[in-house]
Amino acid sequence: MTRLTWFVILAMVTGVVTGFVLHETVTDPAQIETVAGWFSIATDIFLRLIKMIIGPLVMSTLVVGIAHMEDTAAIGRVGAKTMGWFVIASLVSLTIGLVMVNLIQPGVGLGLNLPEVADGAIGVGGLSFKDFVVHLVPSSIFKALADNEILQIVVFSIFVGTAIAALDDHAPVLLKAAEQLASVMLKITGYVMALAPVAIFAALASTVATQGLGVLLTYAKFLGGFYLSLGLLWALLIVVAFVVIGRHVRGLLNVIREPTLLAFSTASSEAAYPRILAGLQSFGVRRQIVSFVLPLGYSFNLDGSMMYCTFAVIFIAQAYGIDLTLGQEITMLLLLMVTSKGMAGVPRASLVVIAATLTYFKLPEAGLLLILAVDHVLDMGRSATNVIGNAVAATVIAKWENKFEPGQPEEEDTAA
Repeated sequence: MTRLTWFVILAMVTGVVTGFVLHETVTDPAQIETVAGWFSIATDIFLRLIKMIIGPLVMSTLVVGIAHMEDTAAIGRVGAKTMGWFVIASLVSLTIGLVMVNLIQPGVGLGLNLPEVADGAIGVGGLSFKDFVVHLVPSSIFKALADNEILQIVVFSIFVGTAIAALDDHAPVLLKAAEQLASVMLKITGYVMALAPVAIFAALASTVATQGLGVLLTYAKFLGGFYLSLGLLWALLIVVAFVVIGRHVRGLLNVIREPTLLAFSTASSEAAYPRILAGLQSFGVRRQIVSFVLPLGYSFNLDGSMMYCTFAVIFIAQAYGIDLTLGQEITMLLLLMVTSKGMAGVPRASLVVIAATLTYFKLPEAGLLLILAVDHVLDMGRSATNVIGNAVAATVIAKWENKFEPGQPEEEDTAA
């Protein structure tokens, strides 16, 4: 393991211990909130730094990746394979969550005071399919970059990269500028990542200090069932990767270990994006594939978040003693298949999608309050899963396109 990985693990352990000590020794809730607020400064700064680099990094790497493809036919072929993988992975993730929550039934006999059925605090507006499709296209790329609208940045970058590829070396200056911007952003990423252990320590210390470890016991069945389901999905993804790339799957696991820990501890898959981008290239996944698949994956392939949606909706129904028919659950799966694709552009995305689903099936939206207490703990697992799912997707598609050469990194990308 790298030095950063050890620092991340140490930060996780010390963060939990520090938070537990504070929770047990400081009895004044207001004082705990104040201490947690000071801790959150480091986490907020780190996540703001990540958001600062994500837009330019996604745009530059995606433009370069597409521009280096052989022709527009190759772009269409890779795009079709990528979206096909995302659809299948989404269905598998949603199905595993649906089956497991029905088998485990974590909401039955929960033993908590159920929130009264009332209008929830989380709105469900902006989730219509029409609005989502229109929102995909930026009215201004500068506004999209300023607002960190990843979906819009992806759409613009696909157009630019495709146009450069179609010009047959008639835009070398623009392509070189994009390559240089990508190298600069990866170098900046290295500086930002050095702060990751501090942010991880602060995030975990703040969470445990305010909520304590007791909340984990109250929701033990829910948390355990969800993480067991995630574990099954991880195992399935690794098996598929082994079938496709064989013994090199061990190298892939080594590459994704550190970004997965980073995503888990910060509860942000965005925090791991720069690391997984560079790591996959050093592993041997060609730049034009990883720079194309990863940005799309962060918009359309959120395996962990989708599983959480099915798990949470059925959990709430079980807590209120509401039985859904098999037909309703299948309809829910298909509904989430569509609405989850807009997650990347919606604040508090998973909760908004869950709220919309609850409303659609006339389930009590107040049930969202049941999962808010442990949402951060659950977010850690689903963020890590999103990273694993997208890393496997990029590697598998690279293998299918004969763009996977383990042990032969592209020096210009990994040197940064």
